[in-house]
Amino acid sequence: MLFFDGSRGRLHYRRWPVDGHAAVAVLLPGIGQHTGHYHRFARILRSVDIELWGLDTAGHGLSEGDPEHPGTLAELVADATTLVDLVRAELPESPLLLMGHSLGAVTALGMLGAAIPDASTATDLNAVEANFPLVPSLAPGTLTGLVLSGVPRRALGSGTPGAPGTPLPSDLPVLAVHGVEDRRAPVDAMRVWTERHEWVDLREYADAGHDLLHEPVHARVGADIADWMQGVVVGLARHA
Repeated sequence: MLFFDGSRGRLHYRRWPVDGHAAVAVLLPGIGQHTGHYHRFARILRSVDIELWGLDTAGHGLSEGDPEHPGTLAELVADATTLVDLVRAELPESPLLLMGHSLGAVTALGMLGAAIPDASTATDLNAVEANFPLVPSLAPGTLTGLVLSGVPRRALGSGTPGAPGTPLPSDLPVLAVHGVEDRRAPVDAMRVWTERHEWVDLREYADAGHDLLHEPVHARVGADIADWMQGVVVGLARHA
């Protein structure tokens, strides 16, 4: 089993190796999920030669901690960045894709300094600056692509005039997948966010809710993500 020392104790991560892989993806699950729930998704990515690594958030899966208090966003970002560093140390030449679901998607945006609360949910910008990472924890060029699933509204304030934080890089390919019936993170906020970030590819799934990879549409969503990741990696190779 694989562990590292995180912000709130020993954290478990999982790796699904792929011989001769074309790229590696790092998955950050949401609250209530852990890497043991993603074997099926790992097989889908394997079919397009993408190796998957995933993190058990503090208090989830085999990681130490309190599941009710997995950490501040700064701590979550620090833990996820440590995992990316481990991937980079093991596979330094592999194109790297980052994927986050729900809280994991907030963390992924936080790693880019772009997880800024929506203006209607944040009344004190000083509090925003105190509690949300405003600068990237990843060096420029670390990521080949970013996949966001079920992003809560509270992290979708970037891109507005005068917003704190770091603008999302316009040269970073981004795929957002979202259920039209998502009650935890209504899709309307994501639609507004993607209007501000025109290069983001938003895929909406009718009759689907928050946890797309564990709902009846999971096969289509998984295939769409895998195809998109493969396309990004192929496009990178063509421009190399």
